Amino acid sequence: MIDIHATLESRLAAIVGAAHVLCADADLAPYLVDWRGRYRGRARAVVRPRSTAEVSAVVAACAAARTPIVPQGGNTGQCGGATPDGSGAAVVLSLTRMNRVRAVDRDNATLTVDARVTLAAVQQAAADAGMLFPLSLAAEGSCTIGGNLSTNAGGTAVLRYGNTRELVLGVEAVLADGRIWDGLRGLRKDNTGYDLKQLFIGAEGTLGVVTGAVLKLFPAPRARATALAAVADVDAAVSLLHELKSSLGDRLVGFELMSALSVALSRRHLPALPDPLPGHAWYVLLQADDCTADSPLAAQVERALAAAIESGIVADAVIAQSDGQARELWTLRENIAEAQRRDGPNVKHDISVPVSAIPRFLGEAAVALTAALPGLRFVTFGHLGDGNLHYNLAAPEGADAEAFMANAAHANRIVHDLVAAHGGSISAEHGVGQLKRAELVRYKSAVELDLMHAIKTALDPYGVLNPGKVLA
Repeated sequence: MIDIHATLESRLAAIVGAAHVLCADADLAPYLVDWRGRYRGRARAVVRPRSTAEVSAVVAACAAARTPIVPQGGNTGQCGGATPDGSGAAVVLSLTRMNRVRAVDRDNATLTVDARVTLAAVQQAAADAGMLFPLSLAAEGSCTIGGNLSTNAGGTAVLRYGNTRELVLGVEAVLADGRIWDGLRGLRKDNTGYDLKQLFIGAEGTLGVVTGAVLKLFPAPRARATALAAVADVDAAVSLLHELKSSLGDRLVGFELMSALSVALSRRHLPALPDPLPGHAWYVLLQADDCTADSPLAAQVERALAAAIESGIVADAVIAQSDGQARELWTLRENIAEAQRRDGPNVKHDISVPVSAIPRFLGEAAVALTAALPGLRFVTFGHLGDGNLHYNLAAPEGADAEAFMANAAHANRIVHDLVAAHGGSISAEHGVGQLKRAELVRYKSAVELDLMHAIKTALDPYGVLNPGKVLA
């Protein structure tokens, strides 16, 4: 009798080398759990190809054996999208060795990279060329471009530059049967039919394995102003956003909302961080950039904030006087998620609603959730400038973690129903993965779901690509 499993593993070893087909439990372990520790799976093997050609051959071999494939980059996802299920049938396709910067084209303002290049390395490659790649996330040192594309990552600069989808000109992807689609074109105008790259951006590896991308670059900023403003409520924060967009235009890059509790948690776990404006209910962290020489940006930001204070929109504000001070303010913001993870059990929500509806949503959600879960704490922060909030619910101080998390489904229903009622989305930038797969059935129309299933069936007829993610 032929051992089918051994035959597949032998074929995979012949493709990538025996050292890059991992089967021992200790070797597999890091690949089988998501960053949050929420999902743990099993896998038949982890395979680590070093090129698109090897990815193609691995996928073709798995497809022929009808073996599920779970693509994995930096494994920093929030929704279990890169974690295999518990069956142990899947092969984890780790792109960890595909980390080349393939080309920099300054005249075309593009950068071509392998999928496993970290976001920080992409940013550095752009900076080395005297340019800017504006995507910025708290996990940029470990998250990868392939993962960013697969979840259509957002981050702190969406207000000016858009999500990952807006920053990609071309994609290279391996299809479910092993064929390679070379869409690595650095064109800003190409109207020759369907824009196929958009199928793979945000698809979380369910339609193809992204192996490379052509990314847009921008002029590097020559002036930057970073400020922290204290406001009484979220209505005031929305008013400040309107005023700053009017006075600064598209130089306003980031506009982050932070509740007092979220700032306190961040400082609790990094007490060396500054506390420049204590005692306020809400804070806005803003950044403005200008690529022109001798820019008066700093003075314009100062005047705009002074006017907002005079009109009563802002209670107080500070402007960073150095790059070091600016980094400290951004660390205060970017450390919130990690601080909350260390603090104890929490129910996370990555939502978006129209900016104008955010104050109403927050008010209604607070009333409903407090009635359902007395004593819970609201850890609210995120990208107010583009309507994306990380609306997280922390257990009351001293509460039993298991008892609190038993209410997660009820809390999710309250939050997601209110998001839908305000015309929003239950996933703004972290994707769907396993976490929100069932929720799509409630909030997507039948037509949308039919179209998504039709696309999945057309591109992956045997369902081998990242099964159990996005679609049920």
